[in-house]
Amino acid sequence: MEPRPDASLSAYEASCDGDADSGAAVREVLDRIGDKWSLLVIGTLRARRLRFTELRQHIPGISQRMLTLTLRQLERDGLVVRTAYAEVPPRVEYELTGLGGTLVELAVALGDWAMDNRRTIEASRAAYDEVHVVR
Repeated sequence: MEPRPDASLSAYEASCDGDADSGAAVREVLDRIGDKWSLLVIGTLRARRLRFTELRQHIPGISQRMLTLTLRQLERDGLVVRTAYAEVPPRVEYELTGLGGTLVELAVALGDWAMDNRRTIEASRAAYDEVHVVR
């Protein structure tokens, strides 16, 4: 007889208990939103829709190609919607979908946590490297 999952476990915790399909689902979603740029795009779009150029200006360091790829992936996942207007010159805007909007609080919290703890993490890395990295 298989053990019954504890009802108090979150869906994530339960997925770690051997359900391969659930574990794959968690990994897929975390791969998408946990990449280098997706949470920055989601956080940037939290307040309003933006044109591509405006979005790129708000995310330092992102290349045009990487922003294009990230937006396509977020659009494919249903987190961002792209609206093209039949104007001259053409105008394209991006905004969060309802589903994408549910990530804003998490994206902002993770970003805040990263900023609050950056120096501590850098100090830990330096201390670790001092002991473990062969020079």
